Amino acid sequence: MTRTDTPPAWDERTQLATFLDYVRATAHAKCEGVSPEDARKPPLPGSPLMTMCGLISHLRWVEYYWFEVVFLGREDEGPWTDEDPDREMRIAVDVPLAQLLEQYEAQSARYRELVASSDLDTEAERERRDLGRPNLRWIILHLIEETARHNGHLDIIRELLDGTTGD
Repeated sequence: MTRTDTPPAWDERTQLATFLDYVRATAHAKCEGVSPEDARKPPLPGSPLMTMCGLISHLRWVEYYWFEVVFLGREDEGPWTDEDPDREMRIAVDVPLAQLLEQYEAQSARYRELVASSDLDTEAERERRDLGRPNLRWIILHLIEETARHNGHLDIIRELLDGTTGD
């Protein structure tokens, strides 16, 4: 997976797609070489869901929610429940990190096609109480922000686990 934030062209769609791919690739890079045991370990006692596996699962399911459920209006089949809204992070420790990363990348490939074939001004099919019906542009920007924020969490967790740091 190539990791660059320099778009091959300067139109808006290419810039947004490049930044989304960049933050996705950064999440993958933060996980390189982490041991299976460390990937499941929460290094912060007050944050038991903050594991490498949990964060990658969360990133995958956040994209699913915004693209599939909100933008396309499909039925929500995510792992969360009303009783356990963070379930995607909790159950991730039972899945190997490599598998979570593969699932995230396979899903990202599908969403790359969706972004490439949809107008950025297209409004989401599903309305959100707090937003109304956001357009695809807003959804992509939100996912860039969310993924970048969690990359910071991955970076801190990785350093706490085994001392590995990186950009």
